[in-house]
Amino acid sequence: MENCGIAQSAILRFIIIGAFAPNLHFPFSHSQFSIHDPLKVTEMMKNIAVVLSYDGTNFNGWQIQKNGPSIQESMEDAIFHLLKQKVHVSGVGRTDSGVHARRYVANFHADCTIPMDRLPYALNSFLPEDIAVSGAVEVPEDFDARFNCTKKEYAYYLFPSTLRDPFHARYAYRYNYPLDITKMQEGAQYFVGKQDFASVRSQGTPVKSTVRTIFWCEVEPVDDLIRIRVCGDGFLYNMVRAIAGTLTYVGGGKLAPEQVRDVLLACDREQAGPTLPACGLFMNRLWYDDTPELDRFRLSD
Repeated sequence: MENCGIAQSAILRFIIIGAFAPNLHFPFSHSQFSIHDPLKVTEMMKNIAVVLSYDGTNFNGWQIQKNGPSIQESMEDAIFHLLKQKVHVSGVGRTDSGVHARRYVANFHADCTIPMDRLPYALNSFLPEDIAVSGAVEVPEDFDARFNCTKKEYAYYLFPSTLRDPFHARYAYRYNYPLDITKMQEGAQYFVGKQDFASVRSQGTPVKSTVRTIFWCEVEPVDDLIRIRVCGDGFLYNMVRAIAGTLTYVGGGKLAPEQVRDVLLACDREQAGPTLPACGLFMNRLWYDDTPELDRFRLSD
């Protein structure tokens, strides 16, 4: 009975492969592959990296949660429906509930014979409309989307207006008061460097250290929005949203630009600005300096 189940699974994968790649010849003859040879099955396992983007509005973040849908759960379900295999999908970061991603990388190990250029189409047919896979590639066995990422950039969008705009409601935070972008840009430079960011961290998962390195922090106008871009080697819980909140204090005159230095030295969350809502935050760009397989996707552009 067990062999019968394995055979049925193999036939089903063959049907799926044919559906998404009708010109592909099944790569195993009877002499090359046998359901009685577990070693051959193991050799088919691949480490697959996928590039995706998502609107996080309707999700409780990346990580699987008991109290609502998550991106990770949606990805694992889609892979199960496609390949009939339960896999663990590792993501580049644990974005919070309501946070979006323009670029995101995840990886999983699976027995997959669907060509990599066809895999995004196959996965998207099992994913909800607010998640889209745009690329897939086989990567080295020891690759991990999180630990191989050398730096990440987040972008936070502000909509400084007293009037609502329904086209910004899901993707920018409306701020009711005028903001001085020049002062915000000046204050943003105090976040750059290796330092203790305890003042812009919300309590969450315990960490060994609150020291991080920020490579740049830029404030710039984008049409009728203000964009804050923060790039670092890692981030604390709600760190970017607290940085954005602190910069609204600077732009609104509650803090002078140079006072940002004092806020950070205090290592006191009460000294910084508020944690702004998740809707304005995007995982924006990613760097994988030691994984040339991902270069084609231009994740840092």
